[in-house]
Amino acid sequence: MSFASLPFILFCAACVAVFCVTPAKWRWLFLLATSYSFYATFKVPYLLLVLLMVTLICYGCGLLLQQTADPKRRLLLLWGGIAGNLSLLLWMRYLPFVSDNLNGALGLFSLDWRLPSAPQLVALGVSYYVFQGISYLVDVYLEVIEPERHLGYYALSLCFFPKLVQGPIERSGNLLWQLHELGRPSLEMLRSGVNLFIWGALKKVVVADRLAAYVDPVYGNVHGYHGLALLFATYLFALQIYFDFSGYTDMALGVGRLFGVRLTQNFNAPYLATSTADFWRRWHISFSSWILDYIFKPLQFSLRDWPRWGVPVALLTTFLISGLWHGPSWCFITWGGIHGVYLAAGVLSKKRRGAWSKRFGIGKSPWLTWWQRLVTFNMVCFSWVFFRATTIDDALYVAYSAVADLPQSLRPVLLPHQLQQLSLGKPAGELLFTLVLTAVVGFLGYWDLERRKKDPEAEELGFLQSLPLWGQGGAYGVILYLITICGVSAKGFIYQQF
Repeated sequence: MSFASLPFILFCAACVAVFCVTPAKWRWLFLLATSYSFYATFKVPYLLLVLLMVTLICYGCGLLLQQTADPKRRLLLLWGGIAGNLSLLLWMRYLPFVSDNLNGALGLFSLDWRLPSAPQLVALGVSYYVFQGISYLVDVYLEVIEPERHLGYYALSLCFFPKLVQGPIERSGNLLWQLHELGRPSLEMLRSGVNLFIWGALKKVVVADRLAAYVDPVYGNVHGYHGLALLFATYLFALQIYFDFSGYTDMALGVGRLFGVRLTQNFNAPYLATSTADFWRRWHISFSSWILDYIFKPLQFSLRDWPRWGVPVALLTTFLISGLWHGPSWCFITWGGIHGVYLAAGVLSKKRRGAWSKRFGIGKSPWLTWWQRLVTFNMVCFSWVFFRATTIDDALYVAYSAVADLPQSLRPVLLPHQLQQLSLGKPAGELLFTLVLTAVVGFLGYWDLERRKKDPEAEELGFLQSLPLWGQGGAYGVILYLITICGVSAKGFIYQQF
């Protein structure tokens, strides 16, 4: 059941209504049953079994960690719990990739023996709650948090349905206490939740899915296009994936607030980042902070004897792992490696860049900031080629042809001719409408973010409430009109596959 669907809206509205009249001591149970019911709507029974196994592994190991004083046994319990989680994730997502690549390697040596082909299983949401379970075990082991003694509350923290299939990856320290204090949501929380959900739906079905109509045909047949068309589709994909994923996040945060729960913010104007390190502080924040705390920092500590190369190697390794987390594909691994190289190069060149800025007196120049943003955005867009392409060969073709064939595709230099290329046979006015709509929604989102920076207590999209009543009605009317009339047939969320 997709968030961007009428059945989900009706399901959510019914759940909120029942939740508000449920006695306080049973609200956790109602949400637990609701979350498992939501997961069951995907009609993949073994997903419920995997969720239950992850829950029991993490819950049991968490309690045993607190009860065990011996350091060696505690370490064994920690790694046993992590191994249990990762083995389930490996089985669900990576066995076909491993077996296919091993068989390919065996074929290079002309060996007749082959591994049996592994079935490709649906792993919807598994990587998200496995990562949450691992962070819970590590935090309990390090005594950052106390283990949860109530199995029901812990199970709910893993399967709370707004964040179950696509994040954000919640830390137990942020979520568990809220679940223990479930109450009827205030009118402000309900209004904030509805605002966020509607805004997220606008970003998804009106902006992201309209952009997809110009991205999917090109990346579905990259060798049928060249130059400008490939370059344009790549930049549009950068916008599509942002509006798609941030739209989902807004919807998830909005649904959480309908039950009085505040989930973690996942985006902070990532395409205004001034470096790739800054980009990862703004993009998929719950994931980037997770890999920083639970992969990079342990690696950095283990490589502390390498004063110059320890941090770069740890960054490169961390982002190769992050690429693999996104999927069993060499394209994703390459995408992660590209970001690892970016970050490692940034660390190695930091002193020299600082010296140049000081020498030329441009360290505080606003022009430098905008130049850094432009360069960073283009570096990120280059990496998106490998993220979006189906194969490495396709990605290399796009990266080469988008630049090498650009001059040829710009001839003749006539705007109608270029629009015809870029609109892929659709009316040029439709493409222009999509671009204008993208710019307007992006600007409003950025303006709201800046408004909240000045007033940290302000709610997201709170400017809607500052309008007079007729203005609020008009704004909601326009948004709902765009969703129902200008939205396209809802596609699956991009990050749902991870």
